[in-house]
Amino acid sequence: MTKHMKGRANTPPSVWRNPIHFAAFGFGAGAIKIAPGTFGTLVAIPFYILLQDLPLLMYISITAALFLLGVWLCQITTRDLGVHDHSGIVWDEIVGYLITMVAAPAGWLWIALGFALFRLFDIWKPWPINLLDRHVKGGFGVMIDDVMAGIYAWLVMQGIYLGV
Repeated sequence: MTKHMKGRANTPPSVWRNPIHFAAFGFGAGAIKIAPGTFGTLVAIPFYILLQDLPLLMYISITAALFLLGVWLCQITTRDLGVHDHSGIVWDEIVGYLITMVAAPAGWLWIALGFALFRLFDIWKPWPINLLDRHVKGGFGVMIDDVMAGIYAWLVMQGIYLGV
Protein backbone atom coordinates (compact mmCIF):
# COMPACT_ATOMS: atom_id res chain seq x y z
CA MET A 1 0.00 0.00 0.00
CA THR A 2 1.49 3.35 -0.98
CA LYS A 3 1.56 6.40 1.23
CA HIS A 4 -0.94 8.28 -0.94
CA MET A 5 -3.31 5.40 -1.61
CA LYS A 6 -6.94 6.21 -1.11
CA GLY A 7 -9.77 3.78 -1.15
CA ARG A 8 -10.95 0.58 0.37
CA ALA A 9 -7.93 -0.50 2.32
CA ASN A 10 -8.29 -3.17 4.98
CA THR A 11 -9.07 -2.05 8.52
CA PRO A 12 -5.83 -1.95 10.47
CA PRO A 13 -5.89 -3.74 13.84
CA SER A 14 -4.81 -0.49 15.52
CA VAL A 15 -8.37 0.82 15.10
CA TRP A 16 -9.42 -1.47 17.95
CA ARG A 17 -6.37 -0.73 20.15
CA ASN A 18 -5.55 2.94 19.59
CA PRO A 19 -8.19 5.42 20.82
CA ILE A 20 -7.08 8.04 18.27
CA HIS A 21 -7.54 5.61 15.38
CA PHE A 22 -10.82 4.39 16.90
CA ALA A 23 -12.20 7.94 17.00
CA ALA A 24 -10.92 8.74 13.48
CA PHE A 25 -12.70 5.58 12.27
CA GLY A 26 -15.98 6.93 13.70
CA PHE A 27 -15.87 4.68 16.77
CA GLY A 28 -15.61 1.66 14.49
CA ALA A 29 -18.16 2.65 11.84
CA GLY A 30 -15.40 3.19 9.30
CA ALA A 31 -14.36 -0.45 9.69
CA ILE A 32 -17.54 -1.54 7.89
CA LYS A 33 -16.30 -2.66 4.48
CA ILE A 34 -19.29 -1.51 2.42
CA ALA A 35 -19.92 2.26 2.34
CA PRO A 36 -17.85 3.28 5.38
CA GLY A 37 -18.55 6.97 4.65
CA THR A 38 -22.28 6.35 4.79
CA PHE A 39 -21.95 4.52 8.10
CA GLY A 40 -19.71 7.30 9.39
CA THR A 41 -22.38 9.83 8.50
CA LEU A 42 -24.94 7.71 10.37
CA VAL A 43 -22.71 8.05 13.46
CA ALA A 44 -23.11 11.82 13.11
CA ILE A 45 -26.88 11.70 13.59
CA PRO A 46 -26.77 11.00 17.37
CA PHE A 47 -24.18 13.79 17.69
CA TYR A 48 -26.58 16.11 15.89
CA ILE A 49 -29.53 15.05 18.04
CA LEU A 50 -27.49 15.85 21.18
CA LEU A 51 -26.46 19.26 19.83
CA GLN A 52 -29.54 20.41 17.90
CA ASP A 53 -31.22 22.29 20.76
CA LEU A 54 -28.12 24.27 21.71
CA PRO A 55 -27.96 27.98 20.92
CA LEU A 56 -26.66 28.48 17.37
CA LEU A 57 -23.34 30.00 18.42
CA MET A 58 -22.66 27.09 20.78
CA TYR A 59 -23.58 24.54 18.08
CA ILE A 60 -21.21 26.22 15.62
CA SER A 61 -18.45 26.48 18.26
CA ILE A 62 -18.69 22.78 19.11
CA THR A 63 -18.72 21.87 15.41
CA ALA A 64 -15.61 24.03 14.87
CA ALA A 65 -13.91 22.34 17.84
CA LEU A 66 -14.79 18.92 16.40
CA PHE A 67 -13.27 20.04 13.10
CA LEU A 68 -10.01 21.02 14.82
CA LEU A 69 -10.03 17.76 16.77
CA GLY A 70 -10.62 15.96 13.46
CA VAL A 71 -7.61 17.60 11.80
CA TRP A 72 -5.48 16.27 14.67
CA LEU A 73 -7.10 12.80 14.74
CA CYS A 74 -6.83 12.40 10.97
CA GLN A 75 -3.26 13.70 10.83
CA ILE A 76 -2.09 11.17 13.39
CA THR A 77 -4.11 8.31 11.91
CA THR A 78 -3.00 8.92 8.32
CA ARG A 79 0.62 9.23 9.48
CA ASP A 80 0.43 6.05 11.55
CA LEU A 81 -1.29 4.07 8.78
CA GLY A 82 0.87 5.51 6.01
CA VAL A 83 -2.26 6.02 3.89
CA HIS A 84 -3.66 9.42 2.97
CA ASP A 85 -7.40 9.50 3.61
CA HIS A 86 -7.96 5.81 4.31
CA SER A 87 -11.57 5.00 3.42
CA GLY A 88 -12.23 3.97 7.03
CA ILE A 89 -11.40 7.42 8.41
CA VAL A 90 -14.87 8.90 8.81
CA TRP A 91 -14.46 11.64 11.43
CA ASP A 92 -14.63 14.03 8.46
CA GLU A 93 -18.12 12.72 7.61
CA ILE A 94 -19.26 13.37 11.18
CA VAL A 95 -18.14 17.00 11.00
CA GLY A 96 -19.42 17.46 7.45
CA TYR A 97 -22.88 16.29 8.46
CA LEU A 98 -22.89 18.60 11.50
CA ILE A 99 -22.06 21.49 9.16
CA THR A 100 -24.95 20.47 6.90
CA MET A 101 -27.29 20.62 9.88
CA VAL A 102 -26.37 24.11 11.13
CA ALA A 103 -29.67 25.91 11.85
CA ALA A 104 -31.64 23.05 10.28
CA PRO A 105 -35.36 22.92 10.93
CA ALA A 106 -36.48 20.38 13.53
CA GLY A 107 -37.70 16.95 12.54
CA TRP A 108 -36.67 13.61 11.10
CA LEU A 109 -37.46 14.70 7.55
CA TRP A 110 -34.74 17.38 7.78
CA ILE A 111 -32.32 14.96 9.45
CA ALA A 112 -32.83 12.52 6.56
CA LEU A 113 -32.65 15.26 3.91
CA GLY A 114 -29.41 16.57 5.44
CA PHE A 115 -28.01 13.03 5.41
CA ALA A 116 -28.93 12.51 1.75
CA LEU A 117 -27.62 15.92 0.64
CA PHE A 118 -24.36 15.56 2.52
CA ARG A 119 -23.74 12.07 1.09
CA LEU A 120 -24.59 13.37 -2.40
CA PHE A 121 -22.00 16.17 -2.24
CA ASP A 122 -19.43 14.00 -0.45
CA ILE A 123 -19.63 11.34 -3.17
CA TRP A 124 -20.12 13.68 -6.15
CA LYS A 125 -17.35 16.10 -5.10
CA PRO A 126 -18.19 19.05 -7.39
CA TRP A 127 -15.62 21.81 -7.84
CA PRO A 128 -13.73 22.86 -5.71
CA ILE A 129 -14.30 19.82 -3.49
CA ASN A 130 -12.63 17.51 -6.04
CA LEU A 131 -9.66 19.86 -6.27
CA LEU A 132 -9.24 19.99 -2.49
CA ASP A 133 -9.63 16.21 -2.25
CA ARG A 134 -6.80 15.64 -4.74
CA HIS A 135 -4.33 18.32 -3.68
CA VAL A 136 -4.62 19.03 0.05
CA LYS A 137 -2.93 16.41 2.20
CA GLY A 138 -2.59 15.57 5.88
CA GLY A 139 -5.28 15.85 8.52
CA PHE A 140 -6.52 19.15 7.10
CA GLY A 141 -6.76 17.56 3.66
CA VAL A 142 -8.84 14.68 5.00
CA MET A 143 -11.23 17.13 6.66
CA ILE A 144 -11.55 20.01 4.17
CA ASP A 145 -13.36 18.23 1.33
CA ASP A 146 -16.07 17.07 3.74
CA VAL A 147 -16.32 20.56 5.21
CA MET A 148 -16.98 21.86 1.70
CA ALA A 149 -19.49 19.06 1.01
CA GLY A 150 -21.21 20.04 4.27
CA ILE A 151 -21.33 23.69 3.19
CA TYR A 152 -22.81 22.78 -0.21
CA ALA A 153 -25.39 20.53 1.45
CA TRP A 154 -26.16 23.27 3.99
CA LEU A 155 -26.75 25.81 1.21
CA VAL A 156 -29.19 23.46 -0.54
CA MET A 157 -30.96 22.62 2.75
CA GLN A 158 -31.38 26.28 3.63
CA GLY A 159 -32.55 27.04 0.10
CA ILE A 160 -35.20 24.34 0.34
CA TYR A 161 -36.28 25.54 3.78
CA LEU A 162 -36.47 29.17 2.67
CA GLY A 163 -38.16 28.24 -0.61
CA VAL A 164 -35.40 29.77 -2.73
